[in-house]
Amino acid sequence: MSILAYNGGAVVAMKGKNCVAIASDKRFGIQAQTLSVNFEKVFEMSPHLYVGLPGLATDTQTVHQRLKFRQNLYELKEGRRMSPKAFSAMLSNLLYERRFGPYFVEPIVAGLDQNYEPYINAMDLIGCITQPDDFVVSGTCASQLYGMCEVLWEPNLEPDDLFETISQALVNACDRDAVSGWGAVVHIIEKDKVTIKHVKTRMD
Repeated sequence: MSILAYNGGAVVAMKGKNCVAIASDKRFGIQAQTLSVNFEKVFEMSPHLYVGLPGLATDTQTVHQRLKFRQNLYELKEGRRMSPKAFSAMLSNLLYERRFGPYFVEPIVAGLDQNYEPYINAMDLIGCITQPDDFVVSGTCASQLYGMCEVLWEPNLEPDDLFETISQALVNACDRDAVSGWGAVVHIIEKDKVTIKHVKTRMD
């Protein structure tokens, strides 16, 4: 078993019309043994910027703390909030610094840029960035998520439709993966608000 799959988990982000969504499951386990069903994998870094950190649970928490530290330094020095592109460059740099003994996380960044345009990307564990125009997936059920997202995603989805699409994709993908699931949390990021919804999934 890959060390990235040791604790399980799944994160997905999608672009919509002037909005972006990021969702994750809630399970924390040790291989097939479930220990918690309320483990946070998606973190708010600023009002329009979220990062998902699926992978090894200890590295998820370590990377989040180091990101927050570096982001605070940047914002104190610059006197402004970090844009999603600048944040992604910082995260990529943090991961690449440790390339010979990497953090076992595969991050997803989702947010709205300075012009409130949706922005998403995904990275591997040494910080190589990919920026698609539709969706990004990461975690143990990435292959199932790719299939569901390719079927369900459409361009220019409104926030309500985007929530329905991303939650259906995540729920159905987690149903086919033994080490992720046990509920999901979805963040819909718009210009003037962030909506957080909790979704029930199979509990077996």
